[in-house]
Amino acid sequence: MEPIILASSSPRRQDILKMLGIPFQVIMPNIDEAIAAATVDTEEMPELLAREKVAEVLHSLPPAQKIPWILGADTVIVKNGKIYGKPENQEQAEEFLHDFQGSTHTVITALALYNGRTKTTTSKTAHTKVTFAPMSDAEIQWYLDTGEWHGAAGGYRIQSLASIFISKIEGSQSCVTGLPISELYAILNEQGYTILE
Repeated sequence: MEPIILASSSPRRQDILKMLGIPFQVIMPNIDEAIAAATVDTEEMPELLAREKVAEVLHSLPPAQKIPWILGADTVIVKNGKIYGKPENQEQAEEFLHDFQGSTHTVITALALYNGRTKTTTSKTAHTKVTFAPMSDAEIQWYLDTGEWHGAAGGYRIQSLASIFISKIEGSQSCVTGLPISELYAILNEQGYTILE
């Protein structure tokens, strides 16, 4: 298989590529997500950011370098029209969890894939609804004390301890983790990249 450049430092996204046996290297894009996010509707924001991450990595590489594939992804959480990104501190993570407990929110993850043969970028978007059980203040504080909220969209990690508070998932868990596997497989297939080797 040809190596893919992953335009993300997310360990979860790297774990999924490793699980699928896809060789990759990580190059972190340097984009201002806040500026990009201010220009589009909530639903379109992940796709825009995923595409911008790919474009930034593409432009950062030497012009003469042969670039086979670049994969970008972006995840946002939406509830009642409000976007929840990565909490800036524990207080904000606590606010997020209070908003989520006992209710349902939507996780949107978009993928963008650059194909070096066709010099085009295609994208796919996945949606998953996540329902949290009611949480007491003590439970929220216990979860905050674990530190899992650091660097996680919405302030929780569904693949770890937060799962004990999640009562229902409608859609794929990998979408919430940050790299929807079904959509990834589909976009790779469409572009002629096979993992069946």
